[in-house]
Amino acid sequence: MADKVLIANRGEIACRVIRACREMGLGSVAIYSDADRQAVHPWLADEAVHVGPAPSRESYLRMDRVIDAARRTGARYVHPGYGFLSENAAFREACDDAGLVFVGPPADAMRKMGTKTTARDHMIAAGVPVVPGSDGPLASSEEALAVAQRIAYPVMVKAAAGGGGKGMRLVHDPGTLRSAFEGAAREAASAFGDATIYLEKAIVRPRHIEIQVLADRHGNCIHLFERECSVQRRNQKIIEESPASHLSQATRLAMGEVAVRAAKAVSYESAGTCEFLVDPEEHFYFLEMNTRLQVEHLVTELVTGLDLVVLQLRIAMGEPLPMRQEEIGQRGHAVECRIYAEDPAAGFLPSPGPLHVYRTPKGPGVRVDDGVIEGGRVPSDYDPMIAKLAVWSETRGQAIDRSLRALHEYEIVGVSTNRTHLEQILRSEAFRAGPYDTGLVASLPPLPAKAPGDPLAMGVAALLYARETVHKEASRSSAAGWKSFALQRAVERF
Repeated sequence: MADKVLIANRGEIACRVIRACREMGLGSVAIYSDADRQAVHPWLADEAVHVGPAPSRESYLRMDRVIDAARRTGARYVHPGYGFLSENAAFREACDDAGLVFVGPPADAMRKMGTKTTARDHMIAAGVPVVPGSDGPLASSEEALAVAQRIAYPVMVKAAAGGGGKGMRLVHDPGTLRSAFEGAAREAASAFGDATIYLEKAIVRPRHIEIQVLADRHGNCIHLFERECSVQRRNQKIIEESPASHLSQATRLAMGEVAVRAAKAVSYESAGTCEFLVDPEEHFYFLEMNTRLQVEHLVTELVTGLDLVVLQLRIAMGEPLPMRQEEIGQRGHAVECRIYAEDPAAGFLPSPGPLHVYRTPKGPGVRVDDGVIEGGRVPSDYDPMIAKLAVWSETRGQAIDRSLRALHEYEIVGVSTNRTHLEQILRSEAFRAGPYDTGLVASLPPLPAKAPGDPLAMGVAALLYARETVHKEASRSSAAGWKSFALQRAVERF
């Protein structure tokens, strides 16, 4: 019997890993919560195990239930995806203790890089450039005021744990530092269970550029070049691209060499990403390391031709990296847009709900990684990302135009999405001309409160069209015997 991989995640990343397993001849085991009983990933996998109620703390974050699911199904490997338990060193150790192979770095490397203050210390020791800041965590706002005076304003108040822009505040003067410190600590405690705060010098007009690294257990480590992640809203990435726009080859290669040095300094293994802030003069500073697969790994795959999930799995199996640094290159240009169920007219609040119509774009150079289907729904219990739309073309300009074409083809009815916001960014002169910085999104004018036309009428028309199409497809599927197979799987699974 083929080895099995349990995917300790949900949604599009679970589907992504399941597909890689199938291509490698590996069995796949999905886990799901009450909210995901009708989701795609449990049906796509060879087996699926229910792990609890909708709240992630009672299901996807329950280490004991995840490990029990692996034991019950005979899975040998555990792939954590991203988010949830993916950067939890205790989970890695629990997998080790249970005789399971965790697809990711060792617990020691995760701990060294998992807290930003600890990571800074290790990077300074390894000679990696870091942003000037506090020497470790700060115990009080009074300490923060002293550090800010030393390194000069503006400064960034930052949570030591977690990511996604939570627990971060930009401070321009001493009068607002105390409230920023306390607010960031409260947010960090709520989001990560850790209120530890430290301070960094704020880089003016920074670019956010990250380097993908791969390392095996035989001491080999390479980089797969960079991704530009400067298009952010509230410190959350929205659009990523590779190669970075208007970045010199000298800086690109220097950042790659530093990222490899950083990974080797903590005896890293598997796929990981070193994130850097880059100033207008192309001085770069280590920001943090994500000890897991990144959401935006698609653009790296498109320009290098490599499958990062397959490589992760092969590394976990003990295989050495199959390529050397000089064999890796970037070809063409890739752009990724994150499609969210959120309402731009309502301050980008999440917009969970049913997907009455869901049709993805197609055509040359278009890739959609998702975990939803028409007739399904976007649950309110998790991140509202619906899909990642990634395109490839020979040039950056062509890739941008192809992204706009693909966004125009996307059909989603039932929830509000950020599609018009993505189109606005891609059409903006600042983005198209480049280079741009992390202030790009904030510099754009607000979107109109409502799209042209009558949304209700458009939605009803689309729903009626979808219903007619579903009936036609159901008739054809029934005639082909698909319906009985689906019912059989439903009985077997639930």
